[in-house]
Amino acid sequence: MFELRPYHRKNNSISYNPFKEMEEFERRFFEEPFTGFFESGDIAEFKTDISDEGDHYLLEADLPGFDKKDIHLDISGDVLTINAERHSEHEDKDKKDKYVRLERSYGQYSRQFDISSVDAEKIKAKYENGVLRLAMPKKQAVLPESRRLDIE
Repeated sequence: MFELRPYHRKNNSISYNPFKEMEEFERRFFEEPFTGFFESGDIAEFKTDISDEGDHYLLEADLPGFDKKDIHLDISGDVLTINAERHSEHEDKDKKDKYVRLERSYGQYSRQFDISSVDAEKIKAKYENGVLRLAMPKKQAVLPESRRLDIE
């Protein structure tokens, strides 16, 4: 889950680690055995940017190669779920034996975001050039009403 809050880049001034590549290899071997050793599992969790535009948040998700009809946005409570599915042409029996090499990723990809500070009824979505953009208006702060009580 992701809470909408300003992003601050951390200044990592970590000294040189000669074992970094070996640690990365070990992490991929034990934690990500199905992505392959030299592949990146980045598509499994597509990249997003969220910016605070004053009256609304702007979420931009990179989803290149997806058809608009294969992207689904679902809201359940205060959780926005973005699902995207890419179908493979090599699943077609007629084309299956024609491929010499297959490297592109296919399957279903999903991310969830906390939208408790967003007016979910007014979210607008647009998909263009492989980028999904969501304009998410902020909830208006509800101020407690003041009233005068009569004394009995």
